[in-house]
Amino acid sequence: FVAGRRIGTESFTIQQGPEGSSTKSEIKIGEGANAAEQTCDLELTAGGDLRRYTWNEQNPGKAQATVVPSEQFLVETMTPAPGEKPLEQPFILPPSTMILDDYFFVQRQLLAWRYLAASCHPDQGQSRCPLTPSKFGVLVPRQRTSLIVSMEYGGREKIVVHGQERELNRFNLSSEGNNSWALWLDDNYRLIRVLITGENTEVVRD
Repeated sequence: FVAGRRIGTESFTIQQGPEGSSTKSEIKIGEGANAAEQTCDLELTAGGDLRRYTWNEQNPGKAQATVVPSEQFLVETMTPAPGEKPLEQPFILPPSTMILDDYFFVQRQLLAWRYLAASCHPDQGQSRCPLTPSKFGVLVPRQRTSLIVSMEYGGREKIVVHGQERELNRFNLSSEGNNSWALWLDDNYRLIRVLITGENTEVVRD
């Protein structure tokens, strides 16, 4: 939602197995001549390392990109349009680098899970987790750039979602350029709400 008006919808699935996980997402923005549609598929190993990331734009363009690990690099290959020569760009980043592409909010949920996994032992309750601020290197394939982001736990907070008051876990995500996001997750660590500070933009789980 931008300024209270719904402008798009993201649909996603997360499947986990003994060999890793696959997160598929589709986002549709606008209607008619202004419509945009993109999909992505993020494959991770059981340890959370990147196995493969695929991004596709169906509308208004037909761009596509892939990111795969190769020795000491992550290599992105982007094709701006059908028939154009692919552009290859290596990044000196480890496979543990998180993908945080534009528009795909489910990837912010995965980042929150990485933050919790780095701080909490499986048999600990959240109250015993030392949730101190942490920094993560991330890759933004659509922009063909990398950056450092910071995440910290903001505590329990009561907010109104779909007209009902809920007590959720708040996480604060910030990046270079003073871009800051507030994330609220429920007790099952599902992303329920996102607020992008200064942009009048809100994301709410249906």
